[in-house]
Amino acid sequence: MQRRRMRRLATQQLLRFVLVLLGTAAAMAVWPVPASAQQSAPAASPPAAAPAKPKPKPATKPEAAPAKPVSPAAAAVGAAQPKLLGQYGMWGAYTASPGGKKVCFALAKPTASETNPPNRPRNPIFMFISTRPADKVTNEISLVVGYPFKAGTEATAQVGGSSFALYTQQDGAWIKNATEEAKMIDAMRGGDNAVVKGVSAKGTQSTDTFSLKGVAQALDRTAQECK
Repeated sequence: MQRRRMRRLATQQLLRFVLVLLGTAAAMAVWPVPASAQQSAPAASPPAAAPAKPKPKPATKPEAAPAKPVSPAAAAVGAAQPKLLGQYGMWGAYTASPGGKKVCFALAKPTASETNPPNRPRNPIFMFISTRPADKVTNEISLVVGYPFKAGTEATAQVGGSSFALYTQQDGAWIKNATEEAKMIDAMRGGDNAVVKGVSAKGTQSTDTFSLKGVAQALDRTAQECK
């Protein structure tokens, strides 16, 4: 169980990293790009000094300073840049290779979100279904809900007539019972909407509705890419 939870947290970090690379404002709010991965603007050139008295030309030309190497973090960000494989309804299919490990995923935002009390501020919300061949993970479902969950609580996902318990930690949620993950994927493939409900650390109740239009095609595309 502990190993599975650690793996899920790693998936959550991957999701946030991917959102940063995709340039979403939500990702910037919850998972900023490391300073080492940001390229700073070149310093302005100093003003030209008054002409000095000519000096004898040196016998040899000074050796030019070596070019500054690209930082490893910046290189990693470039290598991991997600590639859109296709947009299917409300779902995008992507691939990326963070850390040199190929990942394929389907990503969507909710088509409707409600809170009680109403109009509570939240960071943007995403559902993420990832396949990571190197880790032998296929169609792992995770969510970022835009607020920290109330500690010790579960969330729920309703797909058609089936309800699935979600384990929560911080602002993330995953299927509580791993054996039900394939069942939820099957329900999503044949369903119209997935409705996710949870409670924030401040007691706010949330309901997020994800359209499932295109999810089957997006998952088929990621499965083709990450065999």
